[in-house]
Order: sequence, then structure tokens, then C-alpha cells
Amino acid sequence: MVEARIWEALRHVEDPEIPVSVLGMGLIVSVAYDSEARRADLEITYTAMGCPAMDFIQDDIREALLADPDIDSVEIEVVWDPVWTKDRIRSDARATMRELGIAV
Repeated sequence: MVEARIWEALRHVEDPEIPVSVLGMGLIVSVAYDSEARRADLEITYTAMGCPAMDFIQDDIREALLADPDIDSVEIEVVWDPVWTKDRIRSDARATMRELGIAV
């Protein structure tokens, strides 16, 4: 199933500032796959509106998803609702961040 492969690919897209995946950081709000258009549709959020890594993250997501043979395009919508909070960070990402000395 393509949607499952999308989620798996996102597990390997890391935040450029912290070696934690965009999934671990809780940046992915929703994922859908349009089989007719062969398009991945994502809603993502960021830790802050002025996040300097926004473009890098979106480029990395597109690159990872376009590697899938069933995906020809990727649409990313940035949403601010729900608002990102530390509560969105997954437990495995928290552990990695603590090991790096980042308080979470």
C-alpha cells in the first residue's frame, strides 16, 4: 500500500537541526495518497512560524516521497491548526533528544 510506504519514507526524513525524523518531531499532521493523480498529499506543521528549516524539510520530504515508483508529485500544505507543542514529540524522539542534551 502506497500510504504505508509514505509513512515509512517520512520516518527517514530528519529535521536538519536535530537528528530526529519529521514523524518523531510530530510535524506530520496528515497523509493521503491520490492513486488517480499518483500524488501524495501532506499536511505538515512546524515548531514555529519562523522556522528557518521549512524549505529544507519540504524539499527533503519531496525527495523521499518522489523516490517511490507510484508517486509522481507531492503536495504539501503547511497548517498551523493544530498548533505544534512539545506534546507532539514521540517518545523515541524524546529519548534521542535527551541523549543529545536537549530538554524536552
